[in-house]
Amino acid sequence: MNWLVVVVGGMIGAPARYLTDRAVQSRHDAVFPWGTFVVNVIGCLILGTLTGAASLSPDLRLFLGTGFCGALTTYSTFSYETLRLTETGAGLYAAANVLGSLVAGLGAAFAGVAIGQAV
Repeated sequence: MNWLVVVVGGMIGAPARYLTDRAVQSRHDAVFPWGTFVVNVIGCLILGTLTGAASLSPDLRLFLGTGFCGALTTYSTFSYETLRLTETGAGLYAAANVLGSLVAGLGAAFAGVAIGQAV
């Protein structure tokens, strides 16, 4: 039954990723991949919150953590977009994407843990 919980979470996370990415990127006329950056930071915040919240059921953790966040966040697209930035001569944007994603993602995860513990 666990796999079904993960599948349902993924069915919600994948369209949420696509729609969020498109909505964010459409507001920015820039080379920087803001859509992917935002969904990955949101995913870090959610996973951090789940980590900090001790009283969540295992099913909810599977649904939100593995299913939803697994489909929402995307390391492969982050890697691809960073590679494309480098290939097109936008090395500064590529470096900003790597550094910014690392700092913002970890910051969001730590903030999420604090939120989860407070709730």
